[in-house]
Amino acid sequence: MHLSQKTLEILRNLINETTEYRSGPKIIEFFSSFDYKDVYGQGFPSRWQYTDIRLAKINGTLKLQTCIQKLFSPINYIDDLNKLDTLITDFNKYLQFEKLQVIRKNTDIQIIAIQDINIDENSNTSKQDDENYFIKHEFKISITQLNLIPALLQIVEMRMSEIEKAFRSEAYLSVVLLAGSTLEGILLNIASQNPRAFNTSSKSPKKDNKVKNFDQWTLNNFIEVSHAIGLIEKDTYRFSVELRDFRNYIHPFQQMSEQFNPREQTAKICLQVLKSAITDIYKNELKIK
Repeated sequence: MHLSQKTLEILRNLINETTEYRSGPKIIEFFSSFDYKDVYGQGFPSRWQYTDIRLAKINGTLKLQTCIQKLFSPINYIDDLNKLDTLITDFNKYLQFEKLQVIRKNTDIQIIAIQDINIDENSNTSKQDDENYFIKHEFKISITQLNLIPALLQIVEMRMSEIEKAFRSEAYLSVVLLAGSTLEGILLNIASQNPRAFNTSSKSPKKDNKVKNFDQWTLNNFIEVSHAIGLIEKDTYRFSVELRDFRNYIHPFQQMSEQFNPREQTAKICLQVLKSAITDIYKNELKIK
């Protein structure tokens, strides 16, 4: 089984971000379950570079098939099998060029050979079209409607104003950092007021089989759990990828290693994710009480 460079790039994104956010150690853990075990430490390449290296080494071997089957293992999506099926469908759009297809038969993930390629079926639902539709949606938000502690409410209102100013000034990195930290603060507040809903979620981050304290959660953790418990909805979750890593870009060297230089489209999406999340929280918070 040998995949083209483009399909390997899509697979790398699925491993690093799309199926779930994996930190450097988590990516090593993923590959070590069926391939060579590395040790994470100083001087280690970026997450993207490391995954590219590992995939290149197993491309053309049976380990690549094992990698894909492990990635889409249904046990990891038991609370959201629709998400799993969507991920497989999206990956198959690229895999068809290799005359291959991933299929799920109940709990079994198989990779089969196919004869025909059909790229017209999804031509009207491109990622760019979806992004543009999401960006153009007008969210009528009111921070005061959120159940935030008074001191935090004032800070969030100030930040929302600053984010808008940063965007108009084309300070796109500032938009990403401010939007990410603001959403993290809002979700921390909501989680602190609803600890049972967040702590009992299957997506809650754990260490030594115990759920971490909220002050140790990342924005990615909050987003995963918020989506799992129905606090934030599908579009907010789907377009939150760029925002989840905002802390990585605070440090110039980390930004350099990730090669992250946000453009206008990225900043727009991050701002919209923040607004969309606020709308979702206002609408759904009572459901998690």
